[in-house]
Amino acid sequence: MKTKVRYFALFREQTGCESETIDWPGGSAAELFQMMAEKHSNLTTEAAALVAINDEMSGWETVLIDADEVLFFPPVAGG
Repeated sequence: MKTKVRYFALFREQTGCESETIDWPGGSAAELFQMMAEKHSNLTTEAAALVAINDEMSGWETVLIDADEVLFFPPVAGG
């Protein structure tokens, strides 16, 4: 299935790209992030990172469907 992946802030810097469309067997948002971390060795996993699917905040356990757009947000420090 095809999924568009968009990276924000630190994740964009770590991957070297703003977005990419991938063809993969499918699974959860967490599985997709793990796959992207394997593809982009600089992409770090962050416990406080957030995910949105089709512009709606979602849980990491959410199973993706064909043509979903997934947005990965690194944790943001405030002050």
